[in-house]
Amino acid sequence: MNDSTTLAAQAADALRAATGVDSFDIALILGSGWGGAAELIGEEVGSIEAAELPGFDAHAVAGHSSKMRALRTADGRHVLVLGSRQHFYQVRDAGKVAHGVRMAAAAGATQLVITNGCGSTRPEVGPGSVVLLADHINLTAATPLEGASFVDMTQAYSPRLRELALGIDPSLPDGVYAQFTGPQYETPAEVRMAAILGANLVGMSTALEVLAARQAGFEILGLSLVTNLAAGIGGDTLDHSEVLDVGATSGPRISRLLADIVEAMR
Repeated sequence: MNDSTTLAAQAADALRAATGVDSFDIALILGSGWGGAAELIGEEVGSIEAAELPGFDAHAVAGHSSKMRALRTADGRHVLVLGSRQHFYQVRDAGKVAHGVRMAAAAGATQLVITNGCGSTRPEVGPGSVVLLADHINLTAATPLEGASFVDMTQAYSPRLRELALGIDPSLPDGVYAQFTGPQYETPAEVRMAAILGANLVGMSTALEVLAARQAGFEILGLSLVTNLAAGIGGDTLDHSEVLDVGATSGPRISRLLADIVEAMR
């Protein structure tokens, strides 16, 4: 095993010991606005501060939980809620960004639901909209993969899970997400560039995590909450407090949507 695999296995062992769950079925990464879904998905059977697990740092961003939580659904499945998301702009290390996903895989999870808050290049898909990810563009110039890791990204976001989500809410629009490095918001010119490349969502997470998840064999569903129109689209300046406000306002609605999707996943 390489160093990242060993560290993920150590973290998974510590997670099992802390939560009492031997193997998980689904892993969730809950981005800005999505945190309330955990309360609707199942009963919490254990939790641990992420900083107490090998490989994690204590630096949760506003709007994100600092805990790893184990939930049990009504039908007995175990769901791991990955708190303390490690963003590339915090650690500048794609391997650390991917560590939570790799720990989830080592703990048995085979399905990943990844969410985020993002900016939209489409005025008609404005703040409060939920977008179903169809693809992404990695603009970080980084990857968590090492060596001859030729991972197929043709269908990074599972067609089966996308169809399942559309069965819950047929109105969900498709989107292509571009991950920038952050922490600064994108400039209007950078947003125009992303749109020319084919993206209609911009943000600072997700793509690097999905790379590691595909390498680990996860079936992946991606959902984005539009928290703002991207720079140069809406004409206003951007502020993180607005992101949090939209997340709080949209929270009950999108949490119910995500809980319904997880309930339908098999």
